[in-house]
Amino acid sequence: MKRIMVVDNEPDIVDLTRTVLEIGGYQVVPAYSGEECLEKIKEEPVDLILLDIMMPGMSGWDVFNRIKQQHIDTKVAFMSVLEISEKRKQVLLDEGLSDYIMKPYDKDTLLDKVDSILK
Repeated sequence: MKRIMVVDNEPDIVDLTRTVLEIGGYQVVPAYSGEECLEKIKEEPVDLILLDIMMPGMSGWDVFNRIKQQHIDTKVAFMSVLEISEKRKQVLLDEGLSDYIMKPYDKDTLLDKVDSILK
């Protein structure tokens, strides 16, 4: 069973995303901050990290950069309400990001994107 870490400072979003992913057949590891994410991935390897960008303290951007610096071989997708241009998205993909998922998302969109990333 594939393991996905959901990182968001809003517990309701973590819970909702967790429910959708578990229905889709995934095991979910919750994290509520960038710092918690980085600590947990040292001890609990995951196949994918769904990472909110705007979090207090360490932002999703910072977490993504730390993951790259530490050469952690885990796929990362941003989840955000912030729209970005296709050009910026392509730059992120070239830097190793797996996808950029716009919030709010529906169940089918989320599962389709996660399934696609983990193929």
